[in-house]
Amino acid sequence: MWSNRTRLTQPDMMSAQASFQKCGSVLVTGANRGLGLQLVKSLAAGGFSPGKIIATTRDPSSALKLKELAEKHSNIYIVVLDVVNQESIQKCVEEVHELVQEEGLNCLINNAAINLVADFHTVTAEKMIENFRTNAVAPLMITKAFLPLLKQAASRGACGAESMGIQRAAVINMSSLVGSVQLTWGERAHYFKWYPHRASKSALNMVSRCMAVDLESDGILCMAIHPGWVRTDMGGPQAPLSPEESISSLLSVIGGLSEKDHGSFQNYKGETLPW
Repeated sequence: MWSNRTRLTQPDMMSAQASFQKCGSVLVTGANRGLGLQLVKSLAAGGFSPGKIIATTRDPSSALKLKELAEKHSNIYIVVLDVVNQESIQKCVEEVHELVQEEGLNCLINNAAINLVADFHTVTAEKMIENFRTNAVAPLMITKAFLPLLKQAASRGACGAESMGIQRAAVINMSSLVGSVQLTWGERAHYFKWYPHRASKSALNMVSRCMAVDLESDGILCMAIHPGWVRTDMGGPQAPLSPEESISSLLSVIGGLSEKDHGSFQNYKGETLPW
């Protein structure tokens, strides 16, 4: 309904996913559970694994499934990151710099998020601010901190990539359909009355759009993507998509991104969504 591009065919999906093999490094925030964990798992085991998969979590000691993955795949590196702590962000940047060296960071996926459920009657200022800080402010601060490494990768034109894309440098912000202002109307207005979460994802969309303007001159692609309604702790058991289904399609879209997708808001099928 909202798409201005066709859905990826199987050969297109294979080609897009294969582009991750040309990607030197991918960093995923919030990799200890849910979609973040599935991102790491799919990248490591999908036959198109990037050189380094940097998986961040606030507490590695409790991230048992992530640690199991790292034991099986030598290109997974677990790094501590509390996305709302500036000191933790800076320490993470320093550790990632040691890993990527002069190659820089090719792809940053800002995935970490929270959902404090509250409708009009139960919402509080504290819930709004906490959700906003994690879902909108943190991706901006993290991207700012990693900008030198992203610029380093972009300037190298990794693997001969001249246009925008993950082979060069990209910032992918995990947004949500519920953050669309246009779609919060009519029948949709009666569902998902999550004031903190929806407002924070709308803010993330604006942050993504603004960052796209500022990062363009450095050749760094920036966009927001909706992973679908997925059966995770946040999405709930009634969601129609499994994490595997969502992330398989999502990685196909991310792998095929180019300059035409810079500053866009898309879903896991590669369809353009209204802001």
